Amino acid sequence: MAYSREALIEAVSSQMPDKRWQHTLGVMESSVKLAERYGADPARAETAAILHDVAKYWPVERMKEIMEQNGLPSELLSYDKQLWHAEVGAFVAERDYEITDAEVLGAIRYHTSGREGMSLLEKIVCLADYIEPGRDFPGVDEIRRLSKISLEEGLIAGFDSTISLLLQKRRIVFPLTVLARNDLVRILEDK
Repeated sequence: MAYSREALIEAVSSQMPDKRWQHTLGVMESSVKLAERYGADPARAETAAILHDVAKYWPVERMKEIMEQNGLPSELLSYDKQLWHAEVGAFVAERDYEITDAEVLGAIRYHTSGREGMSLLEKIVCLADYIEPGRDFPGVDEIRRLSKISLEEGLIAGFDSTISLLLQKRRIVFPLTVLARNDLVRILEDK
């Protein structure tokens, strides 16, 4: 039996602090708006947004165990633990919440890192995570402005912001994010 929208909301909201649930509500709202603007299915965008942070507040040990026991990409374990919840979240969305839509699962899986060849839905949820109304970081208003021009412009600005912050903090940059950013630049150059 597939979960209703309300059942998903109840199940996911109970797994996170209220502040994170407020963020999720903002991502839901932004995903729907972006889907309407760029021609994606708003209901699928909202479903991915509801679930995008489902594992965010799980203990690191639990996420690691799920990744190791279920054949999820082990190379991810060598990178920042903040990336793990997206991969685990996609797995859990399928296993526990009966999400079978590959694009919805991809949007959950790649909402933190991006990837080369992002689908429309993946772009929407990733960008919505950057621009939701509760976000307040240097450059977010510019990302919001660019998101009204194109998904690619908004995402490039978002990835640039993330990469720049990681470089300033002398942190490791996840290669998939660099590849995603470069792919989006190529897309714009080819237009």
